Amino acid sequence: MTQEKSAIPEHIFQFTLSSFLAPVRSLLDDPSVSEVLINGHDNIYFERRGQLHKSELRFACAEDLEGLCQNLAQFMGKHISPESPLLEARLPDGSRVAVVAPPASRGGIMVSIRRFSRERLRPEQLVGWGSATQEVLDFLRACLACKRNMVVAGGTGSGKTTLLNILSSFFPDDERIIVMEDVSEMQVQKEHVVYLETRPPDRRGRGQVTMRDLLRAVLRMRPDRIIVGELRGGEAMELIQALSTGHGGSLTTLHANYAVDAMHRLETMCMMSDINLPVAPLRAQIISAVDIVVQQNRLRDGSRRIVGVYEAEGLGSQGEYVMRPLFEFQYRGEEPGSQRIIGELTSTGKAPTFAADMAARGFKLPTACRL
Repeated sequence: MTQEKSAIPEHIFQFTLSSFLAPVRSLLDDPSVSEVLINGHDNIYFERRGQLHKSELRFACAEDLEGLCQNLAQFMGKHISPESPLLEARLPDGSRVAVVAPPASRGGIMVSIRRFSRERLRPEQLVGWGSATQEVLDFLRACLACKRNMVVAGGTGSGKTTLLNILSSFFPDDERIIVMEDVSEMQVQKEHVVYLETRPPDRRGRGQVTMRDLLRAVLRMRPDRIIVGELRGGEAMELIQALSTGHGGSLTTLHANYAVDAMHRLETMCMMSDINLPVAPLRAQIISAVDIVVQQNRLRDGSRRIVGVYEAEGLGSQGEYVMRPLFEFQYRGEEPGSQRIIGELTSTGKAPTFAADMAARGFKLPTACRL
């Protein structure tokens, strides 16, 4: 099977791309820069440690920026034009690129380059950054060992993918893990990993592979664990059904600011599928599929932290989602003379409903938890 691609050899593409990227090369080579935002050829920002900064760098002219986007599109076998003004691509180093061109963008071509880190992050690094506590990571490790399905919820740029990579390191070494993403970013630190990626249609409308297509195929590929990089639409229904039928201990992310919102967002996405279920049985299926919601937020000081861990406990008397808080972030204030937020993620004292299963498998609950 072949994919429509440009006739440009890869080494020539990389040389040409490098010349087009020269105006922002210093930012792309800076390991502390996590994202480069190009708002037209002469208006460039970058993100460092969660904070946006304006750069003095610029492209010589709008045509140079357009050349970069056309070069990317051609090599990826895609097309960008007034009739098709959106492009998602990946640089040779794995960094993710999103392009919005006129007429979808009023101010010229907009480009976002999210940096790809080659460093394999370790759980202790999250603790060192203050993004998590060892107690919470130990609890999440135990949940995955007990085959509990987990949703990481948060906003754009909140660190969901980073956390997903860390959580995947808790999987047993002898399991088959299948990862599905729109743009490949995951770095699962295990031996038996299969990476799958969606594909948009070519300019003739052929060859599209959606997340729903991948999920349907994966169920025939004997996965022990399933990771969906991000849920965005009707594919949520396929995942919920997969998680309800024996693929425990799987992971996914979605956009939501609160744990209960994550459940409602899942519900909304399931309704976008062609499987029409009344709300009551749909909620029952969602609550049986999702065990834990980890809320990851970017705080106003730019730090990315786990701010809550919740069990999807069940449905209330009115059919509402009941979320059991297990850990929550306690805000203590700000450091004098700076905006750095002071606070910690602490146990609520409540144990999960599956605590007996955890104990039977030899996992200890946090000291503050009550059975």
